[in-house]
Amino acid sequence: MTAYAQQLDIGILRRYQIQDVLISYHNGSYNIFGDSTKVFTMLPTESVQLKRRNQKILVVQGVRELGLFDSVSIEETLPNHTFRIQGLKPQKIKERKYYNNVLVYLDEKGGLKIINRVNIAHYLGGVIESEGGGGKHLSYYKVQAVLSRTYALSHLRKHREENFNLCDQVHCQAYHNMLIYTPSIKAAVEETKQIVMIDQSMGLANGFFFANCGGQTSEADFVWNRSVPYCKSVIDTFCIHTRQATWEKRIPRLTWESYLSEQFGYPVSDSAYNYLLYHFRQEHRHAFYQIPQLGIPLRDIRVHFKLRSTWFDCYLDGNEVVLKGRGFGHGVGLCQEGAMNMAKHGYSYEEIMHFYFKGVGLINYYDYLFYKQSKYFNYNSLK
Repeated sequence: MTAYAQQLDIGILRRYQIQDVLISYHNGSYNIFGDSTKVFTMLPTESVQLKRRNQKILVVQGVRELGLFDSVSIEETLPNHTFRIQGLKPQKIKERKYYNNVLVYLDEKGGLKIINRVNIAHYLGGVIESEGGGGKHLSYYKVQAVLSRTYALSHLRKHREENFNLCDQVHCQAYHNMLIYTPSIKAAVEETKQIVMIDQSMGLANGFFFANCGGQTSEADFVWNRSVPYCKSVIDTFCIHTRQATWEKRIPRLTWESYLSEQFGYPVSDSAYNYLLYHFRQEHRHAFYQIPQLGIPLRDIRVHFKLRSTWFDCYLDGNEVVLKGRGFGHGVGLCQEGAMNMAKHGYSYEEIMHFYFKGVGLINYYDYLFYKQSKYFNYNSLK
């Protein structure tokens, strides 16, 4: 599915190997089809249970077995109905709620493949609430709506081999429920309807984000060994007084020394470098520990010692190396706590996005598809 107006197919409950699932009424009636044949209509207080039985799906309503099928489709009788879903086996999981429809197939790994066929606006509402929670300013939710919409539309084929567009896990976008608690998210999705972010090559731009930059975002090639032209390092004072702006970690001296010498050949015996082994300062974000010639990427240190970020100073305190750090996350793109604070101070979502992403354009997705084919399109008109 590639057109904006169409619904998306989202693989849900992907963290589990579901073999038995209960789908029940929440709002509105649903027709249940087994291999395209209608077998049951689900009304208030009713539910249907789907179980994997050998190489078929058994449909059970109450105590009645309604048949064995290769696939099951549960379809709303009118738009914008909602259903409840709960995995029962091999483990019982917390009930979730979703809009629109659900398709169930046999999974190649021995379970059930469960797909939510959902309108993109409902999907975005669920994603934004799952990713960012409640209590944020409307302008911030608009930023997240544009970033999430752009990601979804640029990754429609990510799970094509599994016959759905995206899944509900964080490597796509977290999608753990329909929008329930935060009405302003629905407003943000509606007020940015069809708006996406594009780069200067007329591609849909990846809206990278993270929790807190500590006062400066990172160049992309410091983290991923590749440049992202619209993700340049910016000084950000909007996040420096928030709870995740600073951190500290203590590491045993010998552990620190062993890691740097064994993994990267740090010249411990060289008197000129020995002091620097334990003393490091970053006034601004760096890519490497001490100097690039030593070949010690800060991103590797962060991963190995499970640090909140790569932006830290260090010094020796007895038998411990003390790391004083700033920020939380990879540091590339949008600083969430900085963007939240900008929104509180009255910045529009467009201003926030242009602060963190340089040289991007914001455009209606339909217009984007049209202009991408047009030799008369002027990209600079979008800035």
